[in-house]
Amino acid sequence: MERAQTIARDYGPPVTAIPWEQRNDVIADVALLANSTNQGMAGKPALDVSLDKLARHAIVGDLIYTPPETPFLAAARARGNLTVNGLGLLLNQARPAFNAWFGVMPEISPELIRAIEATF
Repeated sequence: MERAQTIARDYGPPVTAIPWEQRNDVIADVALLANSTNQGMAGKPALDVSLDKLARHAIVGDLIYTPPETPFLAAARARGNLTVNGLGLLLNQARPAFNAWFGVMPEISPELIRAIEATF
């Protein structure tokens, strides 16, 4: 909680720190709900968040890309929310690293995405 409060203080409104115990009570008005923990990753327990109060128009994201659809994303998709997994984030982080190592900025193409998804 202390780290979250520091981030909220550093960035200011609209960032706020909420105790974990209150997580299910404060999501009714959010436009984006993102999991940035390892919960839901292959071999880890599912993220313990209730989506009951989440608006249907909210976007739900998960930084995890293995599995491509975590239980968190599956629950959000089943209730009608637009969902996004972490593969795009991974690929966009990899581009500048690849460029730094090899001097080539790769493009993220449908073929590249399919090739990576085939390894899951």
